[in-house]
Amino acid sequence: MGGFFGVVGKNDSVADVFFGTDYHSHLGTRRGGMAAFDNEIGLQREIHNIQNSPFRTKFENVMNEMKGTSAIGCISDFDPQPLMFRSKLGVYAICVIGRINNSEELIERYLTENIGQFSTMTGSKINSTELVACLINQKGNFSEGIRFAQENIDGTASILILKDDGTIIAARDLLGRIPVIIGKNENGHCVSFESFAVFKVGYEIVRELGPGEIVELTPDSMTVLKEPEKEMKICAFLWSYFGYPNSSYEGINVEVMRYRNGAIMAQNDKYDGFCDDVDYIVGVPDSGTPHAIGYSNESGTPFARAFIKYTPTWARSFTPVNQSERKRVATMKQIPVHDLIIDKNLLFVDDSIVRGTQLAGTVKFLYDNGAKSVHMRSACPPIMYGCKYLNFSRSTSDMDLIARRVILELEGEEGFKHIEEYSDGSTERGKSLRKAICDKFSFSSLEFQSLKGVIEAIGLPEDKLCTYCWNGKG
Repeated sequence: MGGFFGVVGKNDSVADVFFGTDYHSHLGTRRGGMAAFDNEIGLQREIHNIQNSPFRTKFENVMNEMKGTSAIGCISDFDPQPLMFRSKLGVYAICVIGRINNSEELIERYLTENIGQFSTMTGSKINSTELVACLINQKGNFSEGIRFAQENIDGTASILILKDDGTIIAARDLLGRIPVIIGKNENGHCVSFESFAVFKVGYEIVRELGPGEIVELTPDSMTVLKEPEKEMKICAFLWSYFGYPNSSYEGINVEVMRYRNGAIMAQNDKYDGFCDDVDYIVGVPDSGTPHAIGYSNESGTPFARAFIKYTPTWARSFTPVNQSERKRVATMKQIPVHDLIIDKNLLFVDDSIVRGTQLAGTVKFLYDNGAKSVHMRSACPPIMYGCKYLNFSRSTSDMDLIARRVILELEGEEGFKHIEEYSDGSTERGKSLRKAICDKFSFSSLEFQSLKGVIEAIGLPEDKLCTYCWNGKG
């Protein structure tokens, strides 16, 4: 995924950007970077690998090494950024959030039509941020260049640019799949993915940019370079999983949505006559917890933390890339509370069930610690399509998804013609999907939140939301 934070101010802004960027660490685990502009020094940049150490520890000396009244920072799950370029548009630093599906086509077109080259990384891979910059540089100004880049990219690109005059240009992706928020205080303006970061660093929110909107910021002004588009498809999974609980998108708070979502699931279970012998409602930490609290509040069944993640030495940033090591780390993190597990009927709520690679281990862990039964609820519908817009999952193929694999086992490729039925727990195909997953992972019962329930919990019109991962409609 990834996130960014920037400040254009009257005084040194490096500290604000350091803390603001750090507040986006939950969105990426591979690279962190910062760039700053100072009138005497010019543009400076620093990038670090954060796979085995959090952003804060790698950049703790940045306030002594970098200075500037304007700065931008980025957390990235993939390419190193920000990058710095000298072009006909001037010298600037740039970072990009999103995904480019047609990068090879764009690279070949650029190399054919222009006299130039790309720097390459291991395996001859091109940094996506450099590709975006090359697209921007083909036009006469930044606004035209950003529009040209976004219109030619199959995917998503929100862009943050720090120019060599200290101004910042911020652009939200064309369909507004991810947020871009503008804040202001006495020092100047800030730009952020996460709204809570704006407040924590000492700014007040001015507004969210609209889809495709481009603005230029100085300490005292915000100039609209491109008006927003009317169509929006903001990612619904922001609220279900990867958005931070304190943040709000389009005015809707993440934590509050998750409480509503859990309550709707509890109402559905009541309506379906789900058994009343559950002792505790438990959230799979951390993002499943608020959904579980909402479920507990609505159902009247007590909430409990039957196991707790040990995060002092196993923080998210330490998650290995290797699958077997990920499973081992996941097990090492889980510390049981035996008194809340032994001889108890437990209903777990997770934010989603994506690959299912850790479910078997989690359920075995619970039964090994004395659980009588383990029921599972997913706070979103079965994930049927790998995201092609934001890289929210490590899955590289639809067949990495547990729902897809089970459908193939049940019905072969013919089953993929009936995905809508498999998603619906009231149909025969839907029931067979749930039973097969229960049998595979030893669940006593399994149900998924409906698409209608997620949309109701968010509270935005369905046509304003991207629900591609659930129904293929982006």
